Amino acid sequence: MTALQLTLAIIKPHVIKNPFSLEAIRNIIVSSNFKVVKSKRKHITPDEAEMFYEEHMHKFFYNRLITFMTSGPSDVYILAKENAIKDWRTLMGPTKVYKAQFEARESIRGKYGFTDTRNATHGSDSPETAKREIGIFFPEFDYEGWFKTEEPKFHHNLKLDKMNFVHVTDNR
Repeated sequence: MTALQLTLAIIKPHVIKNPFSLEAIRNIIVSSNFKVVKSKRKHITPDEAEMFYEEHMHKFFYNRLITFMTSGPSDVYILAKENAIKDWRTLMGPTKVYKAQFEARESIRGKYGFTDTRNATHGSDSPETAKREIGIFFPEFDYEGWFKTEEPKFHHNLKLDKMNFVHVTDNR
């Protein structure tokens, strides 16, 4: 049995305002065999956004990004799958929406992104980044503990709780 990998996924505020697009993206997540470990809808605070995007602090788009990400609720998910980071990034498509629309038309960003800031989704780019990002939005989540106690349960007997958009085992 191959170990699962965790990644953080964010569905950005402009998608949350469109229930049809949100439902379509959720369907893509589930049909691509991702397991939703944790799910929450939250209004990202300025402090969280600044911590999350600290690597972009001195870039020209930083203020626009912080303003947008704090403009309304986002859905924040912890996703699990073998190769979760790579697979989620492939599904999202290129960061730049115009590139996604030409090179990866069927990607999430190709279909639902508007601009480079309003590009529909975020995904971690490495295991280290995933751990850091998960800690920002799910401070109660025990990252190492999940791999020890919960990860084996995510290989079988899961059901999607559609109301809360999270996978549950028969035992939970």
